[in-house]
Amino acid sequence: MFLKIKNIPKVSWSSDKPLNLKPKISTFFFLCFGLTLFGLGEGLLIVSLSGASPWSVLAQGISIKSGFSVGLITFIISASVLIFWIPLNQKPGIGTILNALIVAIMIDICIKYFPSPENYLSQILLGAIAVLIVGLGGGIYLIANLGAGPRDGLMVGLQIKTNLPIAAVRATLEITVVCIGWYLGGTVGVGTLIFAFGIGPCVALGLFLVNKFFN
Repeated sequence: MFLKIKNIPKVSWSSDKPLNLKPKISTFFFLCFGLTLFGLGEGLLIVSLSGASPWSVLAQGISIKSGFSVGLITFIISASVLIFWIPLNQKPGIGTILNALIVAIMIDICIKYFPSPENYLSQILLGAIAVLIVGLGGGIYLIANLGAGPRDGLMVGLQIKTNLPIAAVRATLEITVVCIGWYLGGTVGVGTLIFAFGIGPCVALGLFLVNKFFN
């Protein structure tokens, strides 16, 4: 059962180590493909107008209290999360850098070219599809093992330390973050809740499917 997955699977195109500056072409391809899907899902969630992701809610809440821009707060949060990598023994790689670049580009593309649904139910449906895409993309790029993004690295590190299922660790992180963000004044929508409760199982599903088809 994919909800019980506790480790990032290794397949034929997985890198032996995160800090690999000369990965195989197949490894680099799946890294970029996974991150493209990840960014597409993040962008579609914004376009859906059903609610921002939990970490965006946190950034919004801190922005309201501090007076700094959401963009600046998002950067500070990412940098702060990387600090937690140290005691968790997580190592960055080219995927850590490409995460920020590709996801940002895909979000801009979605905002520019994808219209927002006018019907409320369609907005919720698109939000749910977006979360599924984020999870599948996350599973693919994590298996490439070329370095996770700040939040995914935190998830992997905590999973290793606690030995809990990845779905449970990710869901706990997202729910905690969204609760803090909401308390600070961030805006929570149905899409936010779908993301908070659904991203863990969706990432686990992505890991399961890639492992099943490539092993």
